[in-house]
Amino acid sequence: MGHILSSLSSTGYILAAIFALGLIVVIHELGHFLVARYFGVRVDVFSFGFGPRLLGFKRGPTDYRISALPFGGYVRMAGDNPSEERAGAPDEFLSKPRWQRMLIALAGPAMNCILAIIMFAVIFGGSTQQPVYSDKPIVVAGVSKASPADKAGIQPGDTLVSINGAENPTWERAGWETELSAPNVQIPVTIERQGQLITTSVRATFNAGEMFGYPAERTVVDSLTADMPAARAGLRPADQIVSVDGERIESFVQFTQAVERHEDRPMQIGILRNGHPELISVRPVKHDFGDGHGLRWSIGILPIQKADQHTVEKGALDSIKFSLWYSARFSQQFMVIVGQLFVGKASPKEFLGPLGIVTISGRAARHGLGNLSRLMALISLNLAVLNLLPIPILDGGHILMLGIEGLLRHDLSLKTKERFIQVGFVFILLIFAVVMYNDVLRFFVHQ
Repeated sequence: MGHILSSLSSTGYILAAIFALGLIVVIHELGHFLVARYFGVRVDVFSFGFGPRLLGFKRGPTDYRISALPFGGYVRMAGDNPSEERAGAPDEFLSKPRWQRMLIALAGPAMNCILAIIMFAVIFGGSTQQPVYSDKPIVVAGVSKASPADKAGIQPGDTLVSINGAENPTWERAGWETELSAPNVQIPVTIERQGQLITTSVRATFNAGEMFGYPAERTVVDSLTADMPAARAGLRPADQIVSVDGERIESFVQFTQAVERHEDRPMQIGILRNGHPELISVRPVKHDFGDGHGLRWSIGILPIQKADQHTVEKGALDSIKFSLWYSARFSQQFMVIVGQLFVGKASPKEFLGPLGIVTISGRAARHGLGNLSRLMALISLNLAVLNLLPIPILDGGHILMLGIEGLLRHDLSLKTKERFIQVGFVFILLIFAVVMYNDVLRFFVHQ
């Protein structure tokens, strides 16, 4: 399958993305269908896609069909629209007890959650290559200047004993906290420094090193820039940098800071070459890396990323446990972002509509089945959380209305239900219009 994805044309990537997204929605509708049938609700249509019916078959009362527009799917249950005429038959949706209707509404998001958990367990399970420091306690070897870690007061030599309530975290946990934290929120951190505990908070970013500092890791030269000081001084790929002016180098960040401090003054770099120590004198120069940060002091080397790795085996039980934790944390992060949208702390521009989702899904497909599968799992989880929001026309809105009726011990009037649905429809339509506008704008800007 990965080979198939890698050989697809651009149109093929988009079609693969549309199919993948349609599958997620069909899984959602399958949840409604299965629980509806379990409770004896007649399902008239189960459709993959929308629009005109292309082909299908009928089994029992249900027309299983493939429709013209492959952007999802739907289930049409008998008597599920309060504004339409009903026969009052026992197999109609509105004839069932509220608790059964509530479970039918809940089943769609539940199926998306189950799909995401299974996919994450498969994606994160088995054998993986990880840096040797990944399962070690967080002892900071280097901190970038002006980074969130630096601003929070984290210093080289500090041990992070708590991150966001997680005690004795590892570097791997720090990476997940980075990925699963909403941007710009403050993450509580407890530091141990010379036997004292210091409590601070770090602004969340998408870079674990920027948030918490960098681990001790060998700085091994991967490549050199021609006509730069390192190449002229005789440094070679595979050389390990172990010291600068006699000070031990624990990380590449620490090394770059030493280069910046020296400016244009000579620096004595201690290296290991084929296990033998050598000393090389280098004078940094100003260099523009083309990253928008202007001229910086450099000697012209790139290190091997994650120079030391080992194989980590994660069994089925551990994979499921991690998948459950990851899904819960991702859902929490997503809810924070949605909450920020409602209070004006986040912009609708940060959200993707159908065009944006198809575009990034197509890009993920280009990079293989693993990336597309992970994106599908994330979208499935997003769909579950969004559908549980208490907004009319969404599953969460139906559950809210059923809960209100349960408390009142009688059905709301047809007029009230229609107003409830109309408000939700207008709200969703406005949000959809905004994200679609941003999608189109983003699409043309990047052409």
